[in-house]
Amino acid sequence: MFNRLYRKNTIKRISKKFKLLGKTQKNIAVKFMNYRVILTFLVFILFLLLSDKGYLYGPILALLTYVSFEYVLDYKIKKRSTKLNYEAIFFFQVLVLTLESGKNLQGGIELTCKTIDSEISNEFKHTLEEIKLGRSLTEGLTNMKSRIPSDEINTVLLNITQSAIFGNNIIDSLNNQIEYLRDKKILNIKSKINKMPIKISIISVVFIIPIVLLLILGPVVINLLLNN
Repeated sequence: MFNRLYRKNTIKRISKKFKLLGKTQKNIAVKFMNYRVILTFLVFILFLLLSDKGYLYGPILALLTYVSFEYVLDYKIKKRSTKLNYEAIFFFQVLVLTLESGKNLQGGIELTCKTIDSEISNEFKHTLEEIKLGRSLTEGLTNMKSRIPSDEINTVLLNITQSAIFGNNIIDSLNNQIEYLRDKKILNIKSKINKMPIKISIISVVFIIPIVLLLILGPVVINLLLNN
């Protein structure tokens, strides 16, 4: 019944976002949209009943509640992308070592997943389960890209599948991608360091300068008040 209330494109878009969060439960997008509508309605009714100007504030706050739901999803996707990028360097380094020891690609992934317990490792484990159910390795890795919100990791997966299909040297390809991920991580750290002076300046303006002015001007104001 609820499926008919929402557009198919909207359900597909929300489902894709939940997939990027690693959640693939059936009808999870519809449940999410149902909760969003119910909570939005409750916010509207609550402000309508409790505030004299609820007819003004209610619709605005209800709209903000409705919109913020999807922003929370986007924030969690971004946070997961950062976490996966952080885990990916170590995971692919271990994968290279297993391949250098003589394992084939699937065997190397299986051994690496047994060695490492992380979110990106869980995604590869899910891919291995799909392979056991009948998918090929390239199909499993291609499908895995739809569950990964990181463009960098998806590029690595694309290179792995192309190397497997065309017989290229997977180890060299992985080493190049690891170097790229490492450089990207260093650039992100440098970017955060460069932004620190701006954040410190904002904190200084908002908190420290008013306190300093209060300490300087406070005695003067008190003297004026006492003299008057």
